[in-house]
Amino acid sequence: MATAGMRFIKLVVSYDGTKFSGWQWQPGRRTVQGELETAIRKVTGEELRVVASGRTDAGVHAVAQCVSFATQSHLPPDTLRRALNANTPADLAVQGAEEVREGFNAIDDAVSKRYRYVITDGPARDVFTRDYAWYLHYTLDVEAMDRAAQALRGTHDFKSFETSGSARVTTVRTIHDIGVRRVDRGGSRIQLEVEANGFLYNMVRNIVGTLVQVGRGKRPVEWPAEVLARRDRRCAGMTAPPQGLFLLQVNFRD
Repeated sequence: MATAGMRFIKLVVSYDGTKFSGWQWQPGRRTVQGELETAIRKVTGEELRVVASGRTDAGVHAVAQCVSFATQSHLPPDTLRRALNANTPADLAVQGAEEVREGFNAIDDAVSKRYRYVITDGPARDVFTRDYAWYLHYTLDVEAMDRAAQALRGTHDFKSFETSGSARVTTVRTIHDIGVRRVDRGGSRIQLEVEANGFLYNMVRNIVGTLVQVGRGKRPVEWPAEVLARRDRRCAGMTAPPQGLFLLQVNFRD
C-alpha cells in the first residue's frame, strides 16, 4: 500500500556491463543496482530498493533497461534524471525519467523484452570489440542460422535453453520475433535479435550457442527444433559468453 505523498518513477537506464558484477545488489560487489541506489540516496536522501525489468548478469550490457521505484521526493522527473546522472559513474547513465501510475512495477508490468546478441567472425580479431561481442575465428553461415532460428518463434517450452539455478513456475515462453543477420555486408559483424514475452535464465545465450553450431556446419538447420522438442538442456549448444548480449527494449502494458 502506497504511503501518502508517494510518487512512482520509471527510469530508462543504459550501462556498459563490463566492470559490473551484474544488475543485482551483492555485498562487496560493484553492481548496477548498487550504483543506482547510491545515486538515489545522494539525490533524495532515501534508502530504497529499485526494481529492474530483468536482472542482467556480469558482463551483460543494457541500452534501455527499465527501473521502477517509489519516492517521496518532489523533484520533477527531468531534474531527477539530471541529478542522478551527476552522481553515477561513466559506465551508467539514466536516459529518461517519468512519473507513472501508482503501483507501477518494472517486472510485473512488462509484456515483452528485446535482446540483441553480437558476434564477430573471421580470421582477424577486432581488439576494440572484445567487451561487446563474441569473437569466433571461423566464418559462420548466417543464412542457415536465421533459418534454424525460425523454429523457435511462437509459444514453446524452452526448457532446453534454460540454465539451471533459477526456479520458474513454467518454462513456457512466447518468442514474437527472432532473426540473425550480418550487419555489414561482407563484413564480420553478426547480430541476433529476439523479442519475447519473457526469458528464462541464460535463454538468449543458450539459443546463440546452439545456433552457432548450425552456423559452423556442425549441425543441420533442423537441429534447434529437435533440441526444443527434447526439453533437455544437455541437448543444446554451449552458453555463449556474456559480453555480446544487450538488453535493447522493454515494452509495457498500456
